[in-house]
Amino acid sequence: MENIKVEPFHLIGIAMRTTNENNKGAADIAQLWEKFWQEDILNKIPNRIDSTIYSLYTNYEGNHTQPYTTIIGCKVANLDIVPEGMVGQSFEGGSYVKTTAKGNLADGLIVKEWSRIWNMGLERSFSADFEEFGEKALNPSDAEINFFVAVK
Repeated sequence: MENIKVEPFHLIGIAMRTTNENNKGAADIAQLWEKFWQEDILNKIPNRIDSTIYSLYTNYEGNHTQPYTTIIGCKVANLDIVPEGMVGQSFEGGSYVKTTAKGNLADGLIVKEWSRIWNMGLERSFSADFEEFGEKALNPSDAEINFFVAVK
């Protein structure tokens, strides 16, 4: 775990509103990822900076137990063109705690790491948290995912 400063960025991708109540978030987000891959969203994002994929959580109604918006997409140079069916969002950046999880995505790697983060006692700001799926995340059975949690 390390404290870092995240610079502002723009993101374009697909979004949905969900909640972590009754494990709804895990199921909803899995469906969003399925749509992301089935509809080849990665290659439809204009002005993409690179191929790193972000799963971003924002617009919290309170804390992580209440509804929030998930966006799966990529950082972009600007939001001049947002394709139909996608969303574009700007983020201010700020103070974050970064953690990394390694292992098999099919074994619930992401859900397990978020459970660990929720129990860390961090003073979270609930502005925008995200996961970063870079080159080291390409092998689903031995993935390395970075998690960024906004803190006060």
